[in-house]
Amino acid sequence: MHIRRAAVAALMLGVSAVAVQAEMMAPTTPPDAPKFDAQGEPIFVNRSDIADYMALPSYSEPAWVTAFVDAGKLPPVAERLPKEPLVYKAANMPDGPGVYGDVMRHVIGGRPEGWNFWAGQSYGWGGIDIGLVECLTRTGPLFTVNSSDLQPMPNLARSWEWSADGKTLTVKLIEGAKWSDGNPFDTEDIAFYWNDVIMDPEVTPLMGASEATYGNAKLAIVDPYTFTMSFDTPFPESVLYAMAYGNFCPGPSHVLKPKHPKYGGESYEAFQKAFPSDMMNFPTMGAWAVVEHRPDDIVVLRRNPYYWKVDETGQQLPYLDEMQYRLSTWADRDVQAIAGTGDFSNLEQAENYVESLKKAADPASPARLAFGPRTIGYSLLPNLSANGWGEPDARGQAVRELNRNADFRKAITYALDRQRLGDSLVKGPFTTQYPGGLYAGTSFYDAASTVFYPFSVDSAKEAFAAAGLTDSDGNGFVNVANGDDLNVTLLTQSDYATDKNLAEGVVAMMADAGLKVTLNALTGKDFDNARDAGKFDWIIYRNQTDLITVVQNTDKLAPVGPQTAINHRANPAGELDLLPFEEEMVKTVNAFIGSRDSAERIELMKTYQKLYTENLFAIGLTAYPGALIVNKRFSNIPAGAPIYMYNWAEDNIIRERVWVAADKQIGAELHPNTLPGAPGGPGPITAN
Repeated sequence: MHIRRAAVAALMLGVSAVAVQAEMMAPTTPPDAPKFDAQGEPIFVNRSDIADYMALPSYSEPAWVTAFVDAGKLPPVAERLPKEPLVYKAANMPDGPGVYGDVMRHVIGGRPEGWNFWAGQSYGWGGIDIGLVECLTRTGPLFTVNSSDLQPMPNLARSWEWSADGKTLTVKLIEGAKWSDGNPFDTEDIAFYWNDVIMDPEVTPLMGASEATYGNAKLAIVDPYTFTMSFDTPFPESVLYAMAYGNFCPGPSHVLKPKHPKYGGESYEAFQKAFPSDMMNFPTMGAWAVVEHRPDDIVVLRRNPYYWKVDETGQQLPYLDEMQYRLSTWADRDVQAIAGTGDFSNLEQAENYVESLKKAADPASPARLAFGPRTIGYSLLPNLSANGWGEPDARGQAVRELNRNADFRKAITYALDRQRLGDSLVKGPFTTQYPGGLYAGTSFYDAASTVFYPFSVDSAKEAFAAAGLTDSDGNGFVNVANGDDLNVTLLTQSDYATDKNLAEGVVAMMADAGLKVTLNALTGKDFDNARDAGKFDWIIYRNQTDLITVVQNTDKLAPVGPQTAINHRANPAGELDLLPFEEEMVKTVNAFIGSRDSAERIELMKTYQKLYTENLFAIGLTAYPGALIVNKRFSNIPAGAPIYMYNWAEDNIIRERVWVAADKQIGAELHPNTLPGAPGGPGPITAN
């Protein structure tokens, strides 16, 4: 294998097998981030301070919902709730228990493909799925949880317990909860999700959950509200995080199962498309259910009358009766939220920050901005697989061989002026130079273990030379053996201005250092397909949970499995050709996953960070904070809520307990005094 690679490299690049290491700038620790006073600080509590499961003396609901009970169309609220509902504690609510009524108006750029989340259909993002789908555990509120109590929040799974040897996990579900159509939620839904979604190779759930996501566990049903998971290794606690948003969110088996081919459904394609976006009232465990969808216009959700959460006074949640999602563009989401025609946005495109802050500073502004930590970060990921993933041609294979060369990766990072990249997005104290790896300010970050290669075009050119690359024709670009310029293709997402701006900056900076890079900007699923198929030399990618929380999606920190790392996956035969430092990263991550010792885990992540940043597994670009844009009329928005950490802001703020004072409600509901109807029906129903 090594001989073959050397032959390919020599053929394409015409370089000596031995290159003299030139002098380059010495690496250092990363510079400090600029001070940014607008960042909010969360109030830290234990998980039990947020919510618990208990029976209350009595329960209440909006008066207009009681009209359905009086009309015989709905059981009394106490009969619709579990015997011990999830109860939010008043002391943890920023503004206390609320009042019913009003709407939250979202604007999104996505479009619903259908309601079969479990067979890969997108709901359009922007918080629709978080309003409809509930999971066994919950992670969004963890940004406020003390590190000493850091575990996922109970949710549909009210409790869990490890066996003495740590190889069996017993999970207890909430008892007596119901889907929005009144059908019981129990382990039948768990069994269908596990056996006929996760374990069925023909079904791919939206967030990509697979058997490997849960450590190749074996699941067994014990009774209607209990199941076990058995593991080969002790205490794989990361599986509890894998049970949260996106991965272990069971669907309504009583609706899904009849359409599945295993139970008489026509085909897998028909199963996926069995619940189109124009189908109303698809059963949910979420706080709301879909009652209207007008294509390219709006999606409307109304309160779920069977929602299984209450406040301490016994009020059934949610407080907000309606959720609206105007179908526009992601850029328009920020514009409308600032203007007050929308109510909520995750301000994450840094180019909009200055203007948004100016508008929000006006006392007459209907919206306020709340900045969180600098956990929005971008990296350049070189494709490190050289044994066939993505079936590269000769040019692509040669680039991958170079990507595996440490001097070549050093040349890339030296060529990047990260300060200029950040300033190209937004001027001011927003962005910071990001070396890659774990984010500064997060739980496991250690500056002393972080290696930073400072910007130096001269050092970049010396590193290219050390990698055997020279400009043989004098046109300013390094050449391959036949005299052509070496040309690297950079894949980027074209749906977002930030991604494109950063990619264009990288192209220009590489040109300054003597490397020609061609941009391949793709949209939506075309980008996702190219990424997942390995059809790239380099890719610009926005980092997500694994590098922020570490304890969530931990397997994605390194190529611990054939498909876990974005930039290094196995070939069609399932083989990984790991570099020596990657092997050490894998050992470190697996040791972290298997450890329950907090001190040991901290040291392991120091080792991981050094391996990642020193060897440039991926090359960091810039990091900056996101901000919530929230209409001022809303109460119970927690301080310091990040737009993304353990989950997206729509989950972080716990929308089911957000409320609006009666004198601030705007009367903008499109379906007032109505509830979701029968599944597949025409839409909402009234009490009359």
